[in-house]
Amino acid sequence: MKTAMQRDINALFDARSVAIIGASNDHTKYGNWLSVQALRMLETHTVHLVNRRGEPVLGRPTVRSLAEVTEPVDLAVIAVPAQSFEAAVDDALLAGARALVGVTAGFAETGVEGRAAQERIVAKVREAGAVLLGPNCLGVIDSTVGLTLASNPLPAGPVTLLSQSGNMALELSQFLAEHNLGFARFASLGNQADVGVSDLIRSCIDHEGTQLIAVYCEDFRDGRDFVAAAAAAREAGKPVVLLTVGGSEASVRGAQSHTGSLTSDTAVIDAACRAAGVYRVSSPRELAGVVAMLLSCPPGPVRSVGVLADGGGHASVASDVATAAGLSVPEFALGMQAALTAELPPSAGVANPVDLAGAGEQDITSFGRVLETMLADADVDAVLMTGYFGGYGEYGEGLARREIETAHRLAEIARRYQKPVAVHTMRAASPAARVLVEQGVPVFSAVEDAARALGILSRGASAPRPPLEVPAAAPALSDSYWEARELLAGAGLRYPAAELVGSADDAVAAAERTGYPVVLKAMGILHKSDAGGVALGLKDAVALRAAFVTMDTRLAAPAYCVEAMADLSDGVELIVGVQTDPRFGPVAMVGLGGIMTEVLEDVAFALAPIDADSARELLESLHAAAILHGVRGRPAVDIEAAAAAIARVTELAAAHPEIAELEVNPLLASPSGALGLDARIVLAR
Repeated sequence: MKTAMQRDINALFDARSVAIIGASNDHTKYGNWLSVQALRMLETHTVHLVNRRGEPVLGRPTVRSLAEVTEPVDLAVIAVPAQSFEAAVDDALLAGARALVGVTAGFAETGVEGRAAQERIVAKVREAGAVLLGPNCLGVIDSTVGLTLASNPLPAGPVTLLSQSGNMALELSQFLAEHNLGFARFASLGNQADVGVSDLIRSCIDHEGTQLIAVYCEDFRDGRDFVAAAAAAREAGKPVVLLTVGGSEASVRGAQSHTGSLTSDTAVIDAACRAAGVYRVSSPRELAGVVAMLLSCPPGPVRSVGVLADGGGHASVASDVATAAGLSVPEFALGMQAALTAELPPSAGVANPVDLAGAGEQDITSFGRVLETMLADADVDAVLMTGYFGGYGEYGEGLARREIETAHRLAEIARRYQKPVAVHTMRAASPAARVLVEQGVPVFSAVEDAARALGILSRGASAPRPPLEVPAAAPALSDSYWEARELLAGAGLRYPAAELVGSADDAVAAAERTGYPVVLKAMGILHKSDAGGVALGLKDAVALRAAFVTMDTRLAAPAYCVEAMADLSDGVELIVGVQTDPRFGPVAMVGLGGIMTEVLEDVAFALAPIDADSARELLESLHAAAILHGVRGRPAVDIEAAAAAIARVTELAAAHPEIAELEVNPLLASPSGALGLDARIVLAR
C-alpha cells in the first residue's frame, strides 16, 4: 500500500482506467450525466459503469461493485447518495484506485456530523496513498488526454480552471468562448476535503497544455500555501487569475452555505494576491477578459495607455474609463504627435487620445499604421482601441475586404510588439472582429470591460513577493501595554524614556528622571484614551500629581506609566498593526494613525512580515502619502526610518504566533526618525 508521501495529484488526470460509481439511466442524476461524458472516452480510456442493481446503463453492461472488475481501476468518480458514499470509497480503494472524485454532497457543508464523516473518509483515502477531489464537486476534465469526467462538456484550450462552483465554470466557458479560448484542465474544488486549490495549481506547473490558471475559490484553506503555489506558477510563466468572494456579508453567507467555506476579508485577499503576483478580478466576464489579455502577450507593467478611436465620443469616453481603471492616458510627446499627424487627416486628434476623424472610411489601413506608431513608442505600455472597427465592411465589398486585411495587419502588429492591445468595437461579432479574436487579440463589446482588463494587468504586473519567513520567538506572557512596549523596544523600535509606577510619588520621581513634559498612562485598560486613561503634556509635578489622583480615583488601574512627551510638531502620526487571519496568517496594516485612522480609513495591507522596501511601498500607496514628503511648509519625514520601524513591528508579530493582534498607534514619523508612542497586544485565546 502506498504511503501518504507517495500521493500523486496527477493521478486525477492521467488515469487510463476509470469508473463511474452510481451510473444511472435517470436523466435527472449526476450518475447519468457523468456516464454520458465518460462513454465519450472509450477510444482512449477503459470505462467501468457501476450500478448497485447491475442493470445496463445507456445500453452498456454494468457491475454492482468494482470487486467484479478484474483489472485495476485508476480513477473512480462517485455519484451516490451521501449515506452510501463511504462504502463506495472503500470499494474504489480496494480496486486500487489512485484517485477519487466525490460528486456526492452532504458532508462538511451540512454541519458537524457531515464534517466528521468527511474527515473519516479523507483519513482512509490518505492511508491508502490515494487522493480525493471534492466531495460536493462537479468533476474533472483534461482535454489534453481526452479525460471528460464532469457533468458538462467544456471546450478545449490553454486555460486550466480550478473552480469551487460548477455553474461558475459553465458561465466562464461561455465568456472564454467569445475570446476563442477553452480549457486544458478543469477541476471542481468542492469542499477541498483532501486535494486543495494549492495542490492543483502546483500540478499544472509542469502540465504542457496549461498556459494560464484561472481560479474561482471561496476557501483557500492554507492561504500561505496558496500564495506559495501561485507565486511558483507565475515564476514558471503560468499566471494565476483569481475570482473570489468576501466583498460583502451576503457573499460570505452564501459561500458558507454552499461549500462550508471560511472566507477572508477582501483586503486580506488583495494583499495575498500582491504577494503571489496573482491577478484578481471581480466577475466571470472580467476574468475571461483578463485571461485573454494575458494570453495575448507576456505579463508586464501597464501604466501609460494610448487610446485609438475613430470618433471623438469614443475617444473621450475611453480615456475616462481608462483613467477610472487606474491607468494613465498622458499627452504624447511632440515627436510622437508629428509622426501621427503624418498618417492622418488635418482634423484628426493626435495628442492622446488619437481620433482618426473619418480616416477609417477614407483609408482603413490607417488603423494599422497608427497602431504601429503608438506601440513603437517606448512610453506607451498598451493601446486601447475603441469605436466602429468591424462595422466598415457594411459599406461595400471593397471596404469589407480591406477591413479584413487590416484586421490581419493589426493582429500581426500586436504580436510583433508584444504589448497589450485591447479592442472595443460595437461590432464585436463582425468578420473583422472575429479575425482579431482568432489571432489572439482580445475584443470587447463594452469599452469599460476593455479598460478594466488593462487596469487589472497594471495592478498585477509586479513580480511575486511572498512574505518573509521568521522563526518563532519565546512567547509573550501578557497583553499589557508595558510588555508590548518592552517587546517592541527589544525588537529595535524606539520609544520615549518611560518608567512603570504605582503611586503619585513614584510618578513624580520618574518624571524627574525622564524630564518634563510627560505623559501619564493607565495600565490594564484596553482603550486608554476613551476611558480617560491618558493625560498628555504634564509640565510639572503639580500637574502630574493632579492627573494621577484623578485617574487613579476613577480607574483604579493596577499600574501607571510615566513617559517622556514626544515633540509632535513636525511629525506625522502613523498606525502599524498586525492581525492574524484564519487562512492567511499575520497580515500587516499601515496607514495614517492617531484619530485619523478611523476617520479617513487611509490604510494599506500586506501579508506579514514585510521588509523595509515593502513597508515603504505601503506608505507610498496611501492616498495621503504626499504629507510624508512635506506639504505647506512642513518638512518631509524620514520615510526610511518609518519603513524600517514598520518592518520591525511586522517581524515581531509574525515571530509570535500567540499574538492575535499587535498595534502601534501612533507611530510618530518625523524628520529625525520614527518613534513608537503606544502599543497594544491581544493574545490569541
